[in-house]
Amino acid sequence: MIKHVKPKKIYEIVAEQLTEMILSGEVKPGERLSSVQQLAEDFNVGRSAIREALSALKAMGYIEIRQGEGTFVKKVDFDVANKMIPKVLQEEDIRQLFEIRKFNETGAASLAAENRTAEDILKLEEILVKMKKFEGNGDVGEKSDIEFHMAIVKASKNDMLYRLMTTISETMQESMREARQLFLYSNEEKMRQLYDEHYAIFLAIKNKDSNAAYQKMLEHIVGVEVELFINH
Repeated sequence: MIKHVKPKKIYEIVAEQLTEMILSGEVKPGERLSSVQQLAEDFNVGRSAIREALSALKAMGYIEIRQGEGTFVKKVDFDVANKMIPKVLQEEDIRQLFEIRKFNETGAASLAAENRTAEDILKLEEILVKMKKFEGNGDVGEKSDIEFHMAIVKASKNDMLYRLMTTISETMQESMREARQLFLYSNEEKMRQLYDEHYAIFLAIKNKDSNAAYQKMLEHIVGVEVELFINH
């Protein structure tokens, strides 16, 4: 399926570049950004585009605009997810976590297909070998499962997404543990199905097919979700 490419507005391009400068540490917390006029000259764009970009960054919590003083970079709190997501999961928490996974991991798989390196493919292959070898071992299987999904996020080359997913990896592990227990205690056929789904995601990423990677990841997460909440 061909995705429609939405053309980016000038302020969005500026906002992305400023965000990258902040996240990479090129502009550090507490530092003051250049004036609107100077930024307009640096980016070779109009002042209105700079103002819109700064408004977007302010809304995302990356900067604060102090009246009469200027625009300052704020400390990005990557631990915020830890405060938002409870440690003890109720059924509704797990449902919401699956919603997060459907948004984030499908996008990560799609990006991984576009950006993965040969090293990323080798890493995913290693995890799949381990996953197959210890198919009946719950503990090893669970760790391999998490490792596989996080390796895909890593292969996306989106550092911010990787940091976000790392903060919720413990919570993800809890949901995967419940899912794997259902598969483990049902039958071997379902365990093979779980492996096959992971392998299909891997193949799409290896073949640089971003649409297939997105779709296979979505099918996998939805399938596990159905297994958790409908079939049991």
